[in-house]
Amino acid sequence: MKYIAPSVLAADFGNLQSAVEMLNQSQADWIHVDVMDGVFVPNISFGMPVIKAIQQHAQKPLDVHLMITQPERYLSDFQKLGADRITVHYEACPHLHRTVQQIKELGCKAGVAINPHTSVNLLENILGDIDLVLIMSVNPGFGGQSFIENTYQKLSDLRQLMQRTSSSVLVEVDGGVSDQNATQLSQAGVNAFVAGSFVFKSVDSIATIAHLKQKVQV
Repeated sequence: MKYIAPSVLAADFGNLQSAVEMLNQSQADWIHVDVMDGVFVPNISFGMPVIKAIQQHAQKPLDVHLMITQPERYLSDFQKLGADRITVHYEACPHLHRTVQQIKELGCKAGVAINPHTSVNLLENILGDIDLVLIMSVNPGFGGQSFIENTYQKLSDLRQLMQRTSSSVLVEVDGGVSDQNATQLSQAGVNAFVAGSFVFKSVDSIATIAHLKQKVQV
């Protein structure tokens, strides 16, 4: 199964309700919500009130990506706001296993994200406890960045690690995803595709999502 997860970080915040309603009508599978604190990454996105507004209109699962320090302080808040899956960063969690356990205890699916410079092999001891690995294909913090080509090597390394550990974890890629690389990423083993600017800056976002969905079905 391949999942398209448009990131509302790229939506028009002045028309957030209509953006979410568009996603409801589209072939999108998840709604990706990027939370940034200005500390872990050099940008601030949105907090609880905005996510609550998204959740009130969303008919698709919320895929919440926490680019924040000490995410364990807020896990229950995001669960109450309707998060279906919560992804935390390897680099932000000194007690990663405990944080993953907290997410699971809340009834959410647990994901771990890694930045472009972080080796996938560092996930070996947590892979069996999580549902999703998020490979950042840009440096986190800002939308609209160019895709980092070394991502393909990381996906290959992750696939080898998954085979070695008999893991069936979902693989998600976030950053610079478009119709130019979606098929190759799918062939490289990606299950979930986060697309922000490519979807929301297009003339017809619903058609763009359908096109992307078609490109990943390989």
